[in-house]
Amino acid sequence: MKKSLLVSFIIIISSSFLFSNGIVFNTAKKESYLTLINSSINVTIENQVANTVSRQTFKNTISDSISIKYGFPLPEGASATALRYKINGLWYTATFAPVPQDTTTGGGPGDIDIKLKTYLGHNPLYFEIKQKIDMDSSIIVELTYVELLKYKFGKVNYFYPNNYVFIQTGILAEQNFTLTLNSKRTIEDINLLSHTANEIYNNGNKATINYTSQEKAAVSDYIVQYTLSLNELGLFSLSTYIPDTLQKDNFGRGFFSFIVEPDPSENTEVIDKVFTLIIDNSGSMSGNKIVQARNAAKFIVENLNPGDKFNIISFSTTVKSFRPEHVDFNVQSQEDALKFIDALDALSSTNISGAFDVAIPQFSIADAGTANIIIFFTDGEQTAGITNTDELIKHINNLITQSEKQISLFTFGIGSYTNERLLTSIATNNNGISEFLKNNELEEVITDFYLMIKNPVLLNTEIVFSPSIIRELYPVMIPNLYKGQQMILVGRYIEPDSLTTKLSGNAFTNPVEYSYITNLSDSSNIKLQFLTKIWAKSKIDYLMDQYYLNEYNKHKADSIKNEVINLSLNYGVFSPFTSLQGGVDGGGGATGIKQEYLTVNSSKTSNKHIEIESFYPNPCKDFTNIILKTKDNTNGVLIIELINAKGQLVFSQNEFVQSNNKYEFKLNFKNQKPKAGLYYIVIKYKSETISKKIIINTKPLSIW
Repeated sequence: MKKSLLVSFIIIISSSFLFSNGIVFNTAKKESYLTLINSSINVTIENQVANTVSRQTFKNTISDSISIKYGFPLPEGASATALRYKINGLWYTATFAPVPQDTTTGGGPGDIDIKLKTYLGHNPLYFEIKQKIDMDSSIIVELTYVELLKYKFGKVNYFYPNNYVFIQTGILAEQNFTLTLNSKRTIEDINLLSHTANEIYNNGNKATINYTSQEKAAVSDYIVQYTLSLNELGLFSLSTYIPDTLQKDNFGRGFFSFIVEPDPSENTEVIDKVFTLIIDNSGSMSGNKIVQARNAAKFIVENLNPGDKFNIISFSTTVKSFRPEHVDFNVQSQEDALKFIDALDALSSTNISGAFDVAIPQFSIADAGTANIIIFFTDGEQTAGITNTDELIKHINNLITQSEKQISLFTFGIGSYTNERLLTSIATNNNGISEFLKNNELEEVITDFYLMIKNPVLLNTEIVFSPSIIRELYPVMIPNLYKGQQMILVGRYIEPDSLTTKLSGNAFTNPVEYSYITNLSDSSNIKLQFLTKIWAKSKIDYLMDQYYLNEYNKHKADSIKNEVINLSLNYGVFSPFTSLQGGVDGGGGATGIKQEYLTVNSSKTSNKHIEIESFYPNPCKDFTNIILKTKDNTNGVLIIELINAKGQLVFSQNEFVQSNNKYEFKLNFKNQKPKAGLYYIVIKYKSETISKKIIINTKPLSIW
């Protein structure tokens, strides 16, 4: 299911994962999976943007020479940016292709592996591995993905699904988890909530977590929570100015992100709400869904603010209103509302137009300066009242226009049979978001979402930049500002300059304006390369909303589809119309370790793309630093590996590099605990592979 852009960039709402890690499965037989042997997760977080490198080793214990496919349960809001795999001693790199991914599962044509589909969840990645795998042979798969982490009242959570018991209850030889956090805001605290970390370090602006285990089953997800200082509020900016040789379009070489956050303390007054909850209680909501709907509604009623007005509308074939108009929130109205909610039963048809006919006119007498909010959820398409989608969209928009009030409309679709075009359109047109859920997610998501919008502090927000150098700003509709939450904007700029940003809106009927001055970068920053991908993903999310809104206009929809494909291919970001593909040459040539690189000690200075200048210390113990140059006019992912004397991979890390630049990277292989001896640092970039010898001494070295 698609996810609205505004959800992704106001706050990421995602349900708890039940499953974990990637999986390699037999495409010829249902519920036939390779055995997971090792799992290594390396996470780098730059100011709430997490880049995760997930690497697993799988062994074929099924039968000889089977065809396989890889799947991964991507977190909601995450986007895959790279994939490679090692089989028969060679590494292969996948490339983005303008075709949708093949989502068929094990069991052959027409057969569906329900267990696998359940495991991979809402946002699955599939990748077909062209080579067959022999009995007792292994394959290593490495997936890289990027995501914006959810935030609430200074706390940020990182989640990696590492509970593998749904697929495999046996032990893994080794599990490693490493996280590095860099933050402009002070990191007050950081913890690995799910496991006992081997090491946690925090100096205020940089923090690290290391965890490793041997001979244990993967039974717990990795959950990291860190707390940022609430004394450092306002507008934070990140920007990078890429070389003109890397520019893919005409929107400018600059990429930026702004994070705006109000003071969450009692010093910031909260605007009163006029709030309506519209609940689908048609027959299809029976069972657990109506139970969750009641629980979510009760939670909201129990967490309204003094000064709020509220009402509840339920609809099936008929429409019922808790009160004829919005009522003050107090002890008595709360008690009566809870009784109304308890009496809700699932029955009859789905009269969406009737629900809005009752709900929207009630806002016409709302006081000036209030935050007018509707949360609407349904599990089906309209089957009573106005049933034509275009007519229903027009009808709801007209009702809001006639109310002469600005209403923020948030829509939630439950299950597989909702009208996505309807819910996306009425939310997008009315300063809201649309979100699509599984049947068992309603209570958790609605309650979390309500807490996000519970305390509005700035309404009818607008943003103006001076000088006029900003392009392609997302989200297109600037959201209202809520206490304890962030407004996150991403965009492009034509040229570096000192930028004045004016954020304006209304608070308690009074106009309010905030002004910030930001110096946009005039150079490329390798640590901020993720901004190009976050921007591309945000535009793809926006375009996908437009695609669904125009799905009956083939010419327009095809034009949007082509734009999405171009963005995906140019910026290496996953989309519904593209996929990661790799033929027998891995879509870019095998990049495996060749024996000749283990017998030379050369920087290969005649190479076209890269040159090693030096690395130190050597001998080393737990880490070494490598200094190198890139020499071509393109960017890409550079792979650095530590190889032992037998040609076996010990450690690997990926680094994004750009043209004609000098870099210094730290290789920290402490968790791998390599034995003392001769090793090789092998660097692979484009079609080239170069290496240098290195000595590892596990005893303290006097050179330090």
